[in-house]
Amino acid sequence: MQTADFFRARIDAMINLNDPLAVLASRLPWAQIEAALAARFERQERAGHVLEGHDMFGPTAVLTGAGVSNAGRPRLPIGLMASLLYLKHSFNLSDEEVTARWSENVLWQG
Repeated sequence: MQTADFFRARIDAMINLNDPLAVLASRLPWAQIEAALAARFERQERAGHVLEGHDMFGPTAVLTGAGVSNAGRPRLPIGLMASLLYLKHSFNLSDEEVTARWSENVLWQG
C-alpha cells in the first residue's frame, strides 16, 4: 500500500482489519453517536454566585463565575471519548490503565 508520506504509515496498513474491535469500529454509526452526545459536552452558561463582603466604603456584592468560560484545556473529539469509554468498560480498566493501553496499542487508536 502506498503512503502519502514516507515516514507516516496509514493506520489501516498497521492493523488487522478483521480484528473484532476493528470490525466493530467500522460498523458503529459514529455520526449518530457524536450527534447524540454533542449537546452534553457543549460549554454551559453558568448563573454564577454573589460574593458579599465589606470594604472601607461599606458592604459590597460581586457577581463571580457567571457566563460561559473559555478557560481550560480544549476538548478532545467526542468519538475518541466514546470509544475510550467503551474500551474502559469492555476490558474493566481504570482511567489510567485505558490511557496507557491506548497509547501502546495501535488497534485501539484506529
